[in-house]
Amino acid sequence: MDFRISEEHLAVVDSIEKFARKEMLPLAQALDEKGEFSMPLWRKMGELGYTGLLAGEKYGGSNLGALGTTMALEAAGRAGADQGTLLSWAAHMVISMLNIEHWGNDEQKQKYLPKMASGEWIGAMALTEPNAGSDASSVTTSARLQGNKYILNGTKMFITNGPICDVVVVIARSEAGSKGASGTTAFIVDKTMPGWHSSKKLDKMGLRASPTGELVFDNCEVPVENVLGEVGMGMKGVAFSGVNWERTILAGHFLGGMEFNINECIKYAKGRVQFGRPIASFQTMQHKIVDMAADIEALKLLLYRQAWMIDNNMPCIKETALTKSIMGAMMLRNADEAIQIFGGYGLCKEYPVERFYRDWKLATIGGGTAEVNRDIAARFLFK
Repeated sequence: MDFRISEEHLAVVDSIEKFARKEMLPLAQALDEKGEFSMPLWRKMGELGYTGLLAGEKYGGSNLGALGTTMALEAAGRAGADQGTLLSWAAHMVISMLNIEHWGNDEQKQKYLPKMASGEWIGAMALTEPNAGSDASSVTTSARLQGNKYILNGTKMFITNGPICDVVVVIARSEAGSKGASGTTAFIVDKTMPGWHSSKKLDKMGLRASPTGELVFDNCEVPVENVLGEVGMGMKGVAFSGVNWERTILAGHFLGGMEFNINECIKYAKGRVQFGRPIASFQTMQHKIVDMAADIEALKLLLYRQAWMIDNNMPCIKETALTKSIMGAMMLRNADEAIQIFGGYGLCKEYPVERFYRDWKLATIGGGTAEVNRDIAARFLFK
């Protein structure tokens, strides 16, 4: 296997890492404390083309692919960008914009992708409901055909970018009485359509700069031309097709955060003196940092490999499920060891290691829990 990275990818990575260090890192602590998404920062990202890395060039994007985009988000995380901002960025590109590009017709792509690639519009995806989490196929939000429109009714929960999105891919049950994944359809719903709103922004312990909320659809009128893909293929088609991209690219910024975290630990250990010498000289501290580095290298290889597989149209459900099943534990181990290295200071909000400790619990839950991904991987291992 050739591990060399293309010049195009390296150039994008370098550009984004420099931008993140200059523009994103200085805002990270304040955005977390306020629980605030920075729209001025988002506009800067849009002007530089960063909000459209995955979109095709004809729509104003960079067509960077899975590997390039994973590396780009990793670079921003490595520079110390707030993990919440990066989550919103990744969700906009992967579970919203990419679904429209993969499943949309020409008219839909021309209508939505240029605005999303430029950052003018922010995207989201609405699948999870108050009573449909890991069992996503049990969605009850309904879509009733009435003339040349579908009427959507229901509530979606834990929607990343929900409070700020302009366009959202919604999975709803279009066949009354149907059960499971069958009978669901995907719709593109935008802010010009009446009958939907963000009813509540959730106050979270981590990833606080990424707005997460509840979306309510109350007789929301969606034109039939806004069906995404085929009627009846909302879960089996649109939602399921993107899981490999989601499990790979959204993990990129977490990987970058782990790299930033270990660098902070090394700097601190070199400067912190106890018993007359830097704590970096103690074998116990060295072993902690070595173990953190081993996890980082292992996760990087896993993510890069599955991103390469996606870009080469190779099936990788097993690979992404296996990675997702262990990634959260690796991240929490990284965060826990960082706190231990910093000692009492690691519990103080002025140090970024405290923030990562709160941010990374999501990795064991969001985008499919570690337990569910173990079940998925087991199907391949025991077939």
